[in-house]
Amino acid sequence: MQNQDTPQNLIVTEEQSTNIRQEIEKYAYHWKWIVLCVFLALIGAYFYLRYTPNTYEGAATILMADEANGGAPNLDVFKELGLGSDKKNITNEITILKSRSLMERVVKNLNFNISYFKEGNLKTSEFLKGELPFRINFLTPDSLIFKTNTAFKIHFLSPKTFELTNTEGENNKPFNFGERINYNGIEAIITPKSKIQANDIFTIRIAPVRSVAENLRNRVEIALLTPGASVLELKMQSQKQKKILLILEELVHQYNKDAVEYKSLVGNNTNAFIKERLALIEKDLIKVDKNTETFKTTNKLTDIATETSIVLSKNTTIENEIIEMNTQLKLIDYVKDYLKDNENNLIPGSFGLNDSNISATFNQYNTLLFERNRISESTSDNNPIIVNLNTQLKQIRESIILGLDNLKSSLNVTLRDAMAQEQIMASRIATAPRMEREFRDIERQQQIIETLYLFLLQKREENAISLAVTAPNAKLIDSAEGTVHSIGPNRNKIYLTALVLGLGIPIGIIFLFNLLDNKVHTQKELEETIKAPFIGAIPTTLKKDRMLTKDDRGGLAEAFRMVRTNLNFMLGNIDSPSKAIFVTSTTPGEGKTFVAINLATVFAMTGKKVLLIGADIRKPKVIEYLNINSSNKGLTEYLADNSIAERDIIEPLEWGFDLIQSGIIAPNPAELLMNGRLDALLAYSKQNYDYVIVDTAPVTLVTDTIQIASKADMFLYITRANYLDKRLLDVPKQLYNEKRLPNMALVMNGTDPKKGYGYGYGGYGYGNDEEKTPWWRFNK
Repeated sequence: MQNQDTPQNLIVTEEQSTNIRQEIEKYAYHWKWIVLCVFLALIGAYFYLRYTPNTYEGAATILMADEANGGAPNLDVFKELGLGSDKKNITNEITILKSRSLMERVVKNLNFNISYFKEGNLKTSEFLKGELPFRINFLTPDSLIFKTNTAFKIHFLSPKTFELTNTEGENNKPFNFGERINYNGIEAIITPKSKIQANDIFTIRIAPVRSVAENLRNRVEIALLTPGASVLELKMQSQKQKKILLILEELVHQYNKDAVEYKSLVGNNTNAFIKERLALIEKDLIKVDKNTETFKTTNKLTDIATETSIVLSKNTTIENEIIEMNTQLKLIDYVKDYLKDNENNLIPGSFGLNDSNISATFNQYNTLLFERNRISESTSDNNPIIVNLNTQLKQIRESIILGLDNLKSSLNVTLRDAMAQEQIMASRIATAPRMEREFRDIERQQQIIETLYLFLLQKREENAISLAVTAPNAKLIDSAEGTVHSIGPNRNKIYLTALVLGLGIPIGIIFLFNLLDNKVHTQKELEETIKAPFIGAIPTTLKKDRMLTKDDRGGLAEAFRMVRTNLNFMLGNIDSPSKAIFVTSTTPGEGKTFVAINLATVFAMTGKKVLLIGADIRKPKVIEYLNINSSNKGLTEYLADNSIAERDIIEPLEWGFDLIQSGIIAPNPAELLMNGRLDALLAYSKQNYDYVIVDTAPVTLVTDTIQIASKADMFLYITRANYLDKRLLDVPKQLYNEKRLPNMALVMNGTDPKKGYGYGYGGYGYGNDEEKTPWWRFNK
């Protein structure tokens, strides 16, 4: 009988490892696979870096000139519109530097719409035109090349010949150096420049200027070097360092060239106006001079001024005023004519009008018109800023015309007063000869025209000086310079990424497999669910013969000896000299028959009489495991036939224990087990054997084991590692908690100590079909 005071958990296990170590060891078990992935990732990174061209960065620094340094004109008018802050001005300049039109001029001047590449075995390198070992002179007009999108290859066959193909290496056409070639409408002549290497292959790509310029706009970075300053830094990255420097230098050059042209608009318009006026005034001056000559010749006069100086001295002041007013009126007419014929042009800067308000209005009008033209280069006419500026220009233009009219009216009134005073003076010199008066009229016209002519000559020189000293917008502080070492690809980052991927991918896959895995793997997982005593772990064996021998000293044999020792310890308080040990499991395939057979073997090794009974009469496996041919009747025949005695079904085996095989498969196994004959068999067995080991059916499939459970002194519940679903652990848990299996103890079969976590002996797992698992498999 079972002693109720028998200890329920007498097996001392190792101290549990920390969860962190346990989790690490799950991954460490697959270290070969992880090392291989890391190695392959690093090899991939090496070859990527080996055949990926280096990327370089170039930078240039420029200082944007302000108004005091000859830069942009006064921005007071724009400040009134909320557009005149320094920051906004810098933003506009950055926009101009990255404008499409400016980039297109850079591409055209450098001919960078045509790219040259030399093909290697695994790597293609870019060449500048000056670095090529040959010269290629395009005969097609630039206007067509700038819009063409094509590519072709030049394959050098010998120092004198080459082959022209498409990018796929097809449509081969041989040519001699110096011969005119034609490919898709592109005509050129290729001549050698240095020694030609046979079998060298160069690819020439021609792209539209617009698309190349757009690509440059996206690649050139322009930003303030220091917040609040007017210093800009231009950066660009490319696989060709020299190409970066050429682009940045040309970009700054074209920007300054455009800025100078913009600033020269007022001067050029003024120069054109002065030339036009000088041509007209020169004709009038020649005509007046001829009239003076004719008058003196006709009247035989020599020095009229000396003769009449006394008479006319008093009239000098009045005449000077009349001359000045006539000059002003003439200038007003010139300005009005110019405004009428040139609505969208800048007003010449200096006319000599003696009205400061009108001159200030001229400057304000020119400033607004100049800025509107600049902004319209990079935006549409519907832009609110353009509309606002056009409105202001119209208002200022009307104000100028009105001011000129008012000034003219004022001058006419003043002129009439002066002429009236002149008449008074004329009456005083009425006695002067008629010829003197006529000559004075002619001389007055001559002085007016001559004064205006000299004035315009002076303004022309002043304007020429202003044009000569026009300064560019940007002052180059640091010329374009590239980095000494490549900035990409970032080798450390790529190797680190490869290392992370090499570690992360296998670890992630292992984690995913562990996450989706629902099998029982370790003693710890078993004990966390079932609080029954754990008496041993059976490792798997790779041997085809899974039976223990007397001299076996392997891990499997030692595991069964440990189970035997623990069983004897737990059965120590059983009063009966013979012990009945039942062996069962949750599902088929967990190794209960294997454990029962080898358990009988290790007990027999101690000299004890052992009987093994195959009580799984639904799906017997004992004979199959023992690999014997037996004609003896088995348990089924004994239970069904009362005439068969116990000794008739017992047969001794070479392993030192006796066997009662299961017999034939009966149609009513449950009824046979409950007919009382099994009790008699067990009583006979206990009288004649020290240990009776009974291999029973799995508990989840049939009720056979539960029906005969009360006849056992102890139950060994077998759980196979890496096989049983964790959800099925509720079955043995319930059986143990309800005490439906007497003195139940746990044994784990197929454990694997090489994983380094859990408890007990181990191997590579155990199943009906054993197979050595490759190292790269995610075996549990």
